[in-house]
Amino acid sequence: MKQPIEREYHDKEWGRVNKSDTYLFEFLTLEGAQAGLSWYTILKRREAYRAAFDNYDIARLALYEDDRVEAIIGGYDVIKHRGKISSVFNNARAAQQLINEYGSLANALWQFVEHQPVNNHWQSMEEIPTSTEASKQMSRFLKKKGFKFVGETICYAFMQAVGMVNDHLVTCYCHQEVIEGKIK
Repeated sequence: MKQPIEREYHDKEWGRVNKSDTYLFEFLTLEGAQAGLSWYTILKRREAYRAAFDNYDIARLALYEDDRVEAIIGGYDVIKHRGKISSVFNNARAAQQLINEYGSLANALWQFVEHQPVNNHWQSMEEIPTSTEASKQMSRFLKKKGFKFVGETICYAFMQAVGMVNDHLVTCYCHQEVIEGKIK
């Protein structure tokens, strides 16, 4: 049984196209934090993550060094993994480089789906992959650009979350809403 926070996230956010650099950076962070944990564990801490990471202000986060990790561990209800927390500052610096190079983080990341969402037509959960060639390419690209916690599975989950791929089952009412760009 899904928790209410998971149902709301699924119904109103997951798989909906979003090209905001701040939102994309938030989901790179959250998907990296989720590695090895349940999505519910991360969702219920989402507001704490926003507070700990200055509402995902990329420029501000890029200025932080590892000495900020202990303050976040002690002061916020986030996953207490030093490597994952430190990676946010590193990834913010890498994101700034992509923004400088591509004009936006969205331009750099959405290139892996040719800047258009991929609408899949899955009949069952078992059909949904954990990675694709596009997520493998994104992972390699991001690692080459200096990002951490961006493996191919994390990248695919990120792509699902931000609407690069529509992996709602065809029997889910959200599937067609996502195709039509509707938000409930």
